[in-house]
Amino acid sequence: MTFLSKIGLAAALVAGSVTAASAFTACQVTDTGGIDDAGFNQTAWKGVQDAMAATGIDGRFLESQAESDYEANLNSLLGGDCDVIITVGFLMGDATAKAAAANPEQKFSIVDFAYDPTIPNVVGQVYATDQAAFLAGYLAAGMTKTGVLGTFGGINIPPVTVFMDGFVHGASYYNEKHGTEVSVLGWNPESKEGLFTGNFDSLDDGRAFAQNLYDEGADIVLPVAGPVGLGSAALADELGTEALKIVGVDADQTQTDPQKAHVYLTSVLKRMDSTVQQVINAAMDGSFEGGLVVGTLENEGVGLAGFGSFEDEVPAELKAELDAIRAGVIDGSIKIGG
Repeated sequence: MTFLSKIGLAAALVAGSVTAASAFTACQVTDTGGIDDAGFNQTAWKGVQDAMAATGIDGRFLESQAESDYEANLNSLLGGDCDVIITVGFLMGDATAKAAAANPEQKFSIVDFAYDPTIPNVVGQVYATDQAAFLAGYLAAGMTKTGVLGTFGGINIPPVTVFMDGFVHGASYYNEKHGTEVSVLGWNPESKEGLFTGNFDSLDDGRAFAQNLYDEGADIVLPVAGPVGLGSAALADELGTEALKIVGVDADQTQTDPQKAHVYLTSVLKRMDSTVQQVINAAMDGSFEGGLVVGTLENEGVGLAGFGSFEDEVPAELKAELDAIRAGVIDGSIKIGG
């Protein structure tokens, strides 16, 4: 059950609830990559920080250095000190479900996972990132000079491949509308086969995979691999943006990777900060219930960042097309992959 409409923002909380907020603690367990990964861990933590700033609650986090840390980190947070425990990442699905089953009175939420059937004390936070990536693919197809785009992922799991799906379909839609033949290397939405580094933390892999795609002709690359993409950005910085541009993921990477801001054509935003804060508010005001929060273009749970240093290079006509496509995806007249 989606309950976005039930969750009030901090401003809607009654004064008594805000006063009591100092006794409320939101806890987060990160996936590998660290709290400052310039990606989904950091963006999810921003949601906790935003709630702290808005309502005066306490927040804390534990970092997972490896998948073997998930269960131990969760167990260390159990026992009543955390009013809601937020776990980050699809790979934490099993550990979160196990902890929730063993502790039915504890409120949990997990970023990037949807349980079927839902679990009464767990809110899954999922995102229609293919919608935003569709816009990025269309933009990239309109900006490429070589007619070749590239993408690669960290691990072949749905929260990663949904970006890649949207990117490929967006480029295909551009071809359909403009009679072009822009190709995308690195992912096949039909066969579900493509390029994956096998991790979310190796900058060396980010550089190597982007280099391989560049060598095959790609001049715009979408890395969907958290901090791995920082390695791709470093390569683009060295080659120069006439040769290679990067599309960021999760957060606006001109902000999270400011030293390389000039290499990012745009970023596909996954507003985990927004949904995390909404879940915290629900746990505070009593409207928390197991189910799903779904981030879409319509509710601004996903989106496309600005064009950064390329603002003046993106043609006005292409910007107008992107606005129209966004509206079409929202009203259903444009079907992604359909």
